[in-house]
Amino acid sequence: MSAQYSSKHGIVSRPRAELYMAFTDMRNFVAMLPEGKKQGVTADFDSISATVQGFTIGVKVTRREPYSYIELQDDGAPFKFTVSLHFDEAEDAGRTDFHIDLLADLNLMMKMMIGSKLKDALDKIVDALVAVSEGRRPEGMPEDFKF
Repeated sequence: MSAQYSSKHGIVSRPRAELYMAFTDMRNFVAMLPEGKKQGVTADFDSISATVQGFTIGVKVTRREPYSYIELQDDGAPFKFTVSLHFDEAEDAGRTDFHIDLLADLNLMMKMMIGSKLKDALDKIVDALVAVSEGRRPEGMPEDFKF
C-alpha cells in the first residue's frame, strides 16, 4: 500500500546550485556526521548505507536533474520508498525554495505506527536546513554535528 508524504516548503538562504551540489554526493552526508556516529556508515557518490542495530539500511540516487531535483530510492531497507528532493527558485535571488516528497510502500500496520511521524520528520529536516542556512543551530542538533 503506497503512502505519500510531503514536507512543508522552506526558503533556504543558499543559491539553488550550491544547495543541490551539497545533496548530490552521498559522501557529503558522512562528512557531516560526528566522529562517534560514522562507524558502520559507508558511502560513495551514488549511495549511502548504515548499519543500525544489526540491520543495514541504504539509499541510492536514481535520478539527478542538475540544480532542481534529486531522487533517492531504498537500497536494503525494511520497506520500499522513494524520496524526491526539490530545489526551486525562490522569489529572493540567492535563495532556494526547498521541499521533500516521500512515497513509501507501507503495510497498514506500518502506516499506523509511523505514518504521521514521517511527515513530521520531513518537516524537521526542512526546518533544520533553513536554520543552518541562516547560521542558527537547529533545535535538538548535537553540538558536534558538522554542517
